[in-house]
Amino acid sequence: MNTMTTKKKPMKETKKSGKRPDGRNSDQLRDMEAKVGIISRADGSAMFRIGKTIALAAVYGPRELHPKFLQNPEKGVLRCHYNMMAFSGSGERVRPGPTRRSRELGLIIGKALVPVLSLDQYPNAVIDVYVELLQTDSGTRCAGVSAAALALADAGIPMKDLVSSVSVGLVHGDVVADLTKEEEDLEGAVDIPLALLPRLSKFSLLQLDGEISREQMGEALELGKEACLKVYEVQKKALKERYHAQND
Repeated sequence: MNTMTTKKKPMKETKKSGKRPDGRNSDQLRDMEAKVGIISRADGSAMFRIGKTIALAAVYGPRELHPKFLQNPEKGVLRCHYNMMAFSGSGERVRPGPTRRSRELGLIIGKALVPVLSLDQYPNAVIDVYVELLQTDSGTRCAGVSAAALALADAGIPMKDLVSSVSVGLVHGDVVADLTKEEEDLEGAVDIPLALLPRLSKFSLLQLDGEISREQMGEALELGKEACLKVYEVQKKALKERYHAQND
């Protein structure tokens, strides 16, 4: 499980607001959509959208890893590549090309996915996952994890479970699910990206950006499980549609 903590300014005590800036309830996720098998030349591919955040994922492999000194004779290697397209941000243009943040998020997405993969079936091989963000409004790593899990399933990679991901956190003292960029930028807001293995009921990703009490953290994790299961239903629907389309 991957963890990371960064401190923000101490959160001011504020009266609970009830409705959120976009009118959602605390447990309500933004509108979601998923499609599988969208890139014909990839071994597996998927699109996952939550609100205005859109992630595409493409899988290539397993294939022999080069150069050979990187090979592992006991198990395969999963490499995740994360990229935000230059026009994807809602604010200023994103600088194209790999950055420290994109490399870090690629590693985070990979660590969230590895627990469901039996990489020992692919010695000396590599599976490459490319995650491209077409449009962003917070929750990009979570959308990337959900899209990548679908793409791996579409590629026929044996998986013990799917991986479903969403963020939870604190907004004006309320524990809420699926923060928007506007909510993330509020003073005292806390963002907690999560990834859940739904059938196994285990987290494969847990990060924390901000400060939160133990009681609120427990409430956030429970809400996170419920939210991830909603993502899981959207993922299952997309995979079933793909399966039926292939067999028609």
